[in-house]
Amino acid sequence: MDDYQVVINDEEQYSVWPADRELPGGWRAAGFQGAKDACLAHIEEVWTDMRPLSAR
Repeated sequence: MDDYQVVINDEEQYSVWPADRELPGGWRAAGFQGAKDACLAHIEEVWTDMRPLSAR
């Protein structure tokens, strides 16, 4: 099973990223890790407002 982590940027937009790779600039760990499907399900649950933070 591939391990992924949920990441978030300064605009509070979420994505998944391989857990064994260095995070790209501007992204930080959001505190959830697991299978890709589990990460996507977590994002669907917590990302309720898809607008970037600067547009809210």
